[in-house]
Amino acid sequence: MGKVYLIGAGPGDPDLITVKGLKLIRQADVILYDRLVNKQLLKEAKRGAELIYCGKLPKMHMMDQATINHMLIKYGKRKQIVVRLKGGDPFVFGRGAEETEALLENGLEYEVVPGITSGIAAPANADIPITHRELGRSFAVVTGHCKNGEPTDIEWHYLAKSVDTLAIYMGMRHLPFITEQLISCGKSADTPIAIIQEGTTINQKVVTGTLRSILPMVEQHQVKNPAVIIVGEVVKVGEKLQFLKERLQEQQTIAF
Repeated sequence: MGKVYLIGAGPGDPDLITVKGLKLIRQADVILYDRLVNKQLLKEAKRGAELIYCGKLPKMHMMDQATINHMLIKYGKRKQIVVRLKGGDPFVFGRGAEETEALLENGLEYEVVPGITSGIAAPANADIPITHRELGRSFAVVTGHCKNGEPTDIEWHYLAKSVDTLAIYMGMRHLPFITEQLISCGKSADTPIAIIQEGTTINQKVVTGTLRSILPMVEQHQVKNPAVIIVGEVVKVGEKLQFLKERLQEQQTIAF
C-alpha cells in the first residue's frame, strides 16, 4: 500500500506552507488539490506527478466528497505517495476527518500535515490580533455555512456572550443572518467587525465597520468570497495600527 498525506496549504500566500508540506508536494506521485490552494504550489510537483482538481465552488461541487474519498483510496492502494492538498488546515472546516476515516476503513496509512488556517493568518496579515491581553482573551472558530444553508444550528447565544472574538469562515452568503443573530443574542450593534477577502494574497481586501453598519459597506466595496469574518474589539487594534502605519509612511515621504 502507499501512503496518503493530508496537507494544509495555508491561507493563500504560497510562502506560508510548512517546510514539511512543501517537501511532500515535491515527492508526491499524485496530488489531489482544492480550489483555494495557490496554484504556485503545484509548480513544485515533480515531473510526471498526476494533478487532480477536486475543487468546490459555492452551490456547485466539481467532485463530491464520496468521489474524493474513492480517489484517495484508489491511488493509495497503488503504492504511491498521495498528497491531498487543502487550503488552510485539513482539520479546520476541511473535511479531513471524513477522508481519514475512509482511508482507515480501507486499511490505508495516512498522515496529517497541519497548515496555517485563515482565521488566524488573514487577520494577522491585516494587523488584527486574534487575541489581545485586554480586548480579546478568547476566540472561537465558527462556520458561517451549514449543510443545509444558514448556520441555524450554531449556538449564537453562547458565542455572543461568552467569546471575545469570532473568526467566521464561509459566512459571506449568510452575513445578514449572522449579524442579525449576534445582535439579537446580545452582542452590541456597535461591535467592530472586519471582512478580509483573499487574506495574505496580493488581492487582499479589508473592510471594517460594526455589526450595524457592515452590510452596506460590503456591498459598496464589492467584497466577496473567499473571505473570513472577524467580530470583536480586536478589530479596533487593526484600525489603529493601520492609522499609525499610514502616518509613519507620510512622515517618511516628507523626510525624503
